[in-house]
Amino acid sequence: MKSQLLALSAGAFAIGVTEFAPMGLLPSIAQGVDASIPATGMLISAYALGVMIGAPLITLLLSSARRRSALVGLMVLFTVGNLLSAIAPGYYTLLAARVVTSLSHGAFFGLGAIVAASLVPKEKRASAVSIMFMGLTVANIGGVPAATWLGHAIGWRMAFVAISVLGLIAGLSLFLTLPRGESHPRPHVGNELRVLVKPAVLNALMTTAFAAGSMFTLYTYVAAVLQNITHATPAFVTAMLVTIGIGFTLGNAISGKLADRSLKGTLIGFLSLLAVISFIFPLVATTGPGATIALLLWGAATFGVSAPVQTRVMQEAHDAPALASSVNIGAFNLGNALGAAAGGAALSLGLGYTAIAPVGGVMALLALALVLMSKRSASSEAVQLAS
Repeated sequence: MKSQLLALSAGAFAIGVTEFAPMGLLPSIAQGVDASIPATGMLISAYALGVMIGAPLITLLLSSARRRSALVGLMVLFTVGNLLSAIAPGYYTLLAARVVTSLSHGAFFGLGAIVAASLVPKEKRASAVSIMFMGLTVANIGGVPAATWLGHAIGWRMAFVAISVLGLIAGLSLFLTLPRGESHPRPHVGNELRVLVKPAVLNALMTTAFAAGSMFTLYTYVAAVLQNITHATPAFVTAMLVTIGIGFTLGNAISGKLADRSLKGTLIGFLSLLAVISFIFPLVATTGPGATIALLLWGAATFGVSAPVQTRVMQEAHDAPALASSVNIGAFNLGNALGAAAGGAALSLGLGYTAIAPVGGVMALLALALVLMSKRSASSEAVQLAS
């Protein structure tokens, strides 16, 4: 079981590297394909859009396949997409290659979470999902900095080649460790989609979107925020990115174990912590030590939400868990765009960099309100049923 979960984590690691590494290579990529920085930034937006659109479509396409075959096939698609990125002759071909790569993202995490949960007893599902997500957090500590360094040292194209190798390793690990499994009857698409509009499922998906929005409000602009509030040097910013990655890993590991005991209680605790840190961040981040502690706790709070919300969506959408799980990854990427837009709006309104983290705090409170509403609804429903 441990080797199977580690194989799923290896796939998450590879996907995490390809999603975030281009952010540190934008100038080199822009020069390589003769495009402006803003235009090259669309590569990141196109990837997120591909995840949102591709997650439900690819999941439905693979719904009747054996889980091992589906996951290995997704890593093959991932590898091909990164190789196409490495050899793309121009901007538009690179843009298309990034979209191809993104199609594997949502379905892999969605189906992978289902497989991870199936490997353990019911009471251990949240921690199993957190082990898979651990690959994504570790990618932010070591994988993304390594890919960025490689891209600057020998060219951004070789960085994509190296990421392709990660995809091959993950695919082989999945093939060797996961059981062959059985094929599944093709579900009725209408019935699957109807599950997604159930109030409890919509509440869970909206919680994911606002929680991710809170994360990316600050994460998108963290370098600029540190430069303006903490007066950070480039070296300090780099160190803080690693610190955030460590926080991601700690929060993910702790929340997985806590969520096995109380899923909603874990969400309430971490979302409350995220909101508090976001609101006080401008006050404590004026010094290097203050910023370090704040970002470590902030990273733990943001990724402390990931495994519980993914598990919650699968529970609420028990009639279509694979589709809902994949759509939830799309909701996370919707939050990515929402958070970046909210932070940008704060700057455009002249509120300054001190307002960015508190804006993320507002989104954390919205996510917390959704969780509390679902708890009250569940309690009311239980009382009604009892009567």
